[in-house]
Amino acid sequence: MVEQTKPVSLQDQTLALSQRIGKLRSRIQSQGEAAMPEVIQSLGEIENRLYRLSRLVASFEEERQNMIALADISRVVNSSLELDEVLRIVMDTIVRLTGAERGFLMLRDEQGEMTIRIARNWEQESINPSEFAISRTVVRRVIEEGKPVLTTNAQEDPRFGSQESIIAYNLRSILCVPLRVKNDLIGVIYADNRVRSGIFSEAERDLLTAFANQAAVAIENARLFASLRHTLSEVTELKNLMDNVFASIASGVVTADVQDQITLCNRAAEAIIGRTATEIIGHRLDEILPSLAEEILPRLAIVRQTNEPIIGLEITHSLPERGTVDWRLNLSPLKDADQNTQGVAIVLDDLTERKRLEAQRRLLERMVSPAVLDLIDPDSLQIGGQHVDITIFFADIRGFTAYSEQQSPEELVAVLNRYLAAGAEAVLAEEGTVDKFLGDAVMAWFNAPVPQPDHTLRAVRAALRLRDAIRRLHAELPPQARLSFGVGIHYGEAVLGWIGTEKRLEFTAIGDAVNTAKRIQENSARDQILISKEAYERVKDVVEAQPYAPLRVKGKHDPIDVYEVIGLKE
Repeated sequence: MVEQTKPVSLQDQTLALSQRIGKLRSRIQSQGEAAMPEVIQSLGEIENRLYRLSRLVASFEEERQNMIALADISRVVNSSLELDEVLRIVMDTIVRLTGAERGFLMLRDEQGEMTIRIARNWEQESINPSEFAISRTVVRRVIEEGKPVLTTNAQEDPRFGSQESIIAYNLRSILCVPLRVKNDLIGVIYADNRVRSGIFSEAERDLLTAFANQAAVAIENARLFASLRHTLSEVTELKNLMDNVFASIASGVVTADVQDQITLCNRAAEAIIGRTATEIIGHRLDEILPSLAEEILPRLAIVRQTNEPIIGLEITHSLPERGTVDWRLNLSPLKDADQNTQGVAIVLDDLTERKRLEAQRRLLERMVSPAVLDLIDPDSLQIGGQHVDITIFFADIRGFTAYSEQQSPEELVAVLNRYLAAGAEAVLAEEGTVDKFLGDAVMAWFNAPVPQPDHTLRAVRAALRLRDAIRRLHAELPPQARLSFGVGIHYGEAVLGWIGTEKRLEFTAIGDAVNTAKRIQENSARDQILISKEAYERVKDVVEAQPYAPLRVKGKHDPIDVYEVIGLKE
C-alpha cells in the first residue's frame, strides 16, 4: 500500500529552513573551517529550496490575485443590466487582466452568425470597425470545438501560420475562449497582441476561461433584461394605444364580470350614462342603471349561457338627469385568451338625439317637399332666388266652402286632409315639388330643384292621377263629402328660392307665371283640368286636349288661351 504524503505548508517549510540555518551556524562556530564544505553544500540546497519556495509563493500570490480579480470581475459585470455597459466592462477587464493589446467580444445575431458587438484596446477606447482585423480561423475553431485556443506566436504556430489573416494582419499572441450559457455557445472572447509574442500563458487562458463563464451569464442576463424591457416597452406602447383607442371610441363601451359588476368603461360611456368612471367601475349594473336593469340583466344572462351576442337591442328608459332616452346596445361575451367567458361587453349608442332629429325630419317632410328638403344646408342657406323655367300646378277643392258650413271643425279637417293628401300624393308620384297648401288648394311645380325634361307632361299626368284618386275617394266618403278638384297648369319663368327673413324662410316660386297658373285654376270647373297654350304646346303630341274659351282674368290685359285636358293619347 502506497503511503500518501501530506502537503507541506509554506509555514512548515519556512520553519524547517530556519532550523537548518541555525544548526549550520552552530556547526560553523564549533568546527570552524572543517565544516565549510558541508556548510557550502547545505547553503546551496537552502538556496534551491528558497528559489522553489519563492516560485511557489509567487504562484500562490498570482492565484490569489486572480481569485481576487475574479471576485471583483463578478461584482463589476453583475453591477449593471445594461447590455452595452456590461460588454464594455467585460472587454476592458479582459484587456487589463491578460495584458492584451486588443479585445473583441462576438455574439450570435438573430440569424445565428457571430458578429463583433464590442471591440476595445489597452487604452480602454473603442476600436474603429475599419480595424477589425482578427483571425477568423481561430474564432471558427473555438466555435466548432467549443474549447479555448492559445497561441504564443501565431506566425510560427503550425496550426495557424499558413493562414492568410495571420500573415496579412501580422498577428502574434492570440487567446480566444468560448462564451457559454447552459451548454449553449452564445459567443466568443478574442484577445491578441500584434507586436509581442508569448504574452499569454496557460494561466491567462484559465483565468479568461473562468472569467468567460461569469461574463456569459452577465451578458445573457443583460440580454434578457434588454429583451424584457423592449417587450415591456412594446406592451406599454400597445396598452397606451389601446387606451387611447378605447377612450376615443364614439360608442360607449362597458365591461362587466360574471357577477354583473362593471370592470371597465370609456369616456363615451361616462357621457352617455351621465356618471364618472369612478362612480361606475366596481358597481353592479342594476345599481348604475336601475331603469335598465329589468330589460338588460336577463339578456346578459342569455349571452353568458349561450356565448352568442345580442346585436341591435333598442331600449327606451328614463335617466334622472336627462329624462327619457333611447339607447341601442350590442351585448357580446367577453372571453380570455383561452376562449373562456369572463363576463360581457356592452357597446352602447345614444340614439336620443338622432331619433329626435329623425322625428323632426319626418314632420318636416310632411310640411316641405322631399326634393326641397334635400337642398336644405343650414350652413350655406341664403335668402334669394334664381330664374328658372318651371311648370306650375294649382289644384283647388270645388264646393268646399259650402260643405264647411255644415260640418264640425273636426270632421271638416279630417275630410280636407284626405283631399289635400290625394293632391300631394299625385304630385309626388310624378316627382314634383309641393310648394304649399293654400287653404283648400295645393300649389306645386315641376322641373325644380331637379331638372326634368318632360316636366310639363309630368304635371298633366299628376292632374290625371288626382282625378282618378278623387273617384276612388268618393267610394269611401258619404255623398255630402264627395267634393272635386279644379286644376290649372301653366308653363313659364319664375323666381325660385328662399323667400322671407332669417327667422322665417319659405322655399317657393314667385312671378307672373305663378299668378297665371292660379288664375287658370280659379276658372276651372269640377273635375276639369285646364292648361295654358304655352303648356299645351309642350305636350300636344302625347296629351289629348281640346280648345277652351279664352279666359279673361283679373290683372291680365289680354285673354289667356287655354285647353281642357281629356286624357293621354294612346
